Amino acid sequence: MKKTSYILLALITLASFNAQAQEAPTIKDRVVTTAVPFLLISGDARASGMGDQGVATSVDAYAQQWNPAKFVFAEKQQGVGFSYVPYLRELVADINLGVLSYYNRFNERSAVAASLRYFGQGEIQLRDTPDQQPRVVEPNEVALDLTYALRLGEQISMAVTGRYIRSDLKIEGLDGDANAANTFGVDISSFYQSEEIPYRDFNGRWRAGVNISNIGPKLKYDDAGQENFIPTNFKAGAGFDFIFDAANKIGVYGEVNKLLVPTPSDSNGDLRIDREDDWYNESSFGAIFSSWGDAPDGFSEELKEFTWSLGAEYWYEDSFAFRVGYFNESEVKGFRKFLSLGAGFRYSVAQIDVSYLFSTSKAVANPLEGTLRFSLSFNLGKEYYEY
Repeated sequence: MKKTSYILLALITLASFNAQAQEAPTIKDRVVTTAVPFLLISGDARASGMGDQGVATSVDAYAQQWNPAKFVFAEKQQGVGFSYVPYLRELVADINLGVLSYYNRFNERSAVAASLRYFGQGEIQLRDTPDQQPRVVEPNEVALDLTYALRLGEQISMAVTGRYIRSDLKIEGLDGDANAANTFGVDISSFYQSEEIPYRDFNGRWRAGVNISNIGPKLKYDDAGQENFIPTNFKAGAGFDFIFDAANKIGVYGEVNKLLVPTPSDSNGDLRIDREDDWYNESSFGAIFSSWGDAPDGFSEELKEFTWSLGAEYWYEDSFAFRVGYFNESEVKGFRKFLSLGAGFRYSVAQIDVSYLFSTSKAVANPLEGTLRFSLSFNLGKEYYEY
């Protein structure tokens, strides 16, 4: 039972690097993985409905995950949101991600925000013998964020976010040193939003954003264990709003992402990809720069480590929204490919969003396949006019 519990936990969290012997390491053995991958799971239904993107979309209460610099362009002074994401529903029924987010634009140039992410990984029953009364444990991971955003000009802003990360996965009783692992991360983000521009048949607005998230030290579960990179990630995107009239608006968006952690590789030629190789000993800060060119097969493999997504959002009278998106990842770097649909309804200060995901990859099942995601947000306080 002990062994089974460990295997199940490892499969669910995906938090360990592949350090097993490789007879002949290939590009498929070099999938970039990290600890605490729950930080990269889309935490709200609006972004999920557009292919898991939000770095260059219009601001909402969930911008903390995607691009906190957007908060100083909010049209309402305050916003609060709660989102619920069922996970691995095809396998288990009690793994969930919950997100609570809040922002306050307290003047024309500044905003603060905070969010809490809780990833509950369900119950595991432990027993030494089949007839023993089981002891129930509930592994979980938590992230707490704080952001300050500043408007640098009429159309551009920047933000800095600090993040505390706690990963409580080790099981007391199976490990003598069953302590939770703790670390921190920092995000640096920027956002651009143009004024409304008149064209021949419509008005338009450009948006663009960049966010480097989870810059921080490696995470280690115990003194004797291995160090794990946290998911330092680069995302950049752009979008354009087609404003046809007061009632009809369509936004189209595109985004790319790349993990800024080393590509696992057999640098010492022993036909093993493990901690004896150079990639494992790279510092987390140094990897932000070296990860752009460390793939063993060169630039062609480096390009495969980018994911990209496209999305669109239609709003009718700022009351009803319909969304569609597509997400793509290389076949040899994870093979996540999916189509998503979403909808939103806004009434007074409240907004409800839902999304649904269809996997388009026949080789790899998406853990959110066939799952509805739900988000509820409230926009409160005085209004700011943004062009």
